Amino acid sequence: MKRLPYATVAEGIAEKFHCDLRFLKDLNPKKTEKLKVGDPLTVPNVKPFELSAVKAVQPGSETKAIIANELGEDSTSPDAAANKADDSAALTLHVGVKDGLLEVMADGKIAASFPVTVGSKQTVSPIGHWVVKAIAKLPNFRYDQAMLQKGERSSHFHMLPPGPNNPVGVMWIALNKKGIGIHGTSDPDSIGRSASHGCIRLANWDIVKLAEMVKPGVAVNRG
Repeated sequence: MKRLPYATVAEGIAEKFHCDLRFLKDLNPKKTEKLKVGDPLTVPNVKPFELSAVKAVQPGSETKAIIANELGEDSTSPDAAANKADDSAALTLHVGVKDGLLEVMADGKIAASFPVTVGSKQTVSPIGHWVVKAIAKLPNFRYDQAMLQKGERSSHFHMLPPGPNNPVGVMWIALNKKGIGIHGTSDPDSIGRSASHGCIRLANWDIVKLAEMVKPGVAVNRG
């Protein structure tokens, strides 16, 4: 496939209004199977997420035409990473692994907070201090089962095209550890559960908001 779009109209509408498909179906019994233009629906009262607007998002810095989990340096030293942080960056990010929240801190105060999914028991999200290296919209993704399960790269992989059903969603915020990033998801129902492969996962509608706030050099603390 050249891209990974929504599988159904209902799936696209569910994400547009910040919910999963099951909840949309609960709100609209027997209405979501054969939707057509003009059908009335009940949806959550939120600011709609516009997939078509992702390309126009202006993050602090953007990397184009990349493979999401190929970005970043293969560095595992928290101290080295911290030394590379841009001291002029006004924001810092704190990822609370236990409480499942990513907080954006500005001048010591919380500017924003997003629910996240962190690593599972098999691929635990690393604890330490890191740095945002780059931001990519609608990235490709290198799907390697060995890497996802064991953290070991193999020669057996698939290159997945961009789209809302890409495993890393519509945005990838690379950190200075290769293969690890903050990204979107194809499964919003997974947010808040320990189910990622070592990365920090947000709903697509939240990762876009976060990407508009950060830039390379912003420090990321996980604990």
